[in-house]
Amino acid sequence: MGEFVRVATLADIKPGQGIVAEANGKTLAVFNVDGAIHAINNTCCHRDGPLGEGELEGNIVTCPWHGWRYNVTTGACVNNPSAKVETYQVKVEGEDVKVLFEQ
Repeated sequence: MGEFVRVATLADIKPGQGIVAEANGKTLAVFNVDGAIHAINNTCCHRDGPLGEGELEGNIVTCPWHGWRYNVTTGACVNNPSAKVETYQVKVEGEDVKVLFEQ
């Protein structure tokens, strides 16, 4: 059974942008795609770049280091179909953004 952990507030994540958040010993990239919040592992599969610092266009984030692109809703890499980053279930309670961590 998992536990939802607060990682940010809605005010922290502007529409069309992402942030880097730390929770449960993991570094996450959390994005606001037209009001829908999505969370993925912050580390790019290519060279460990910080995805939460990348540019978000629609539901695609571009790694700021070497340009690898990921779908923030599925974790799938656009550049390399065999690469994928972990995704996390998100829920919003009031203004709190919470991510599910499996135990």
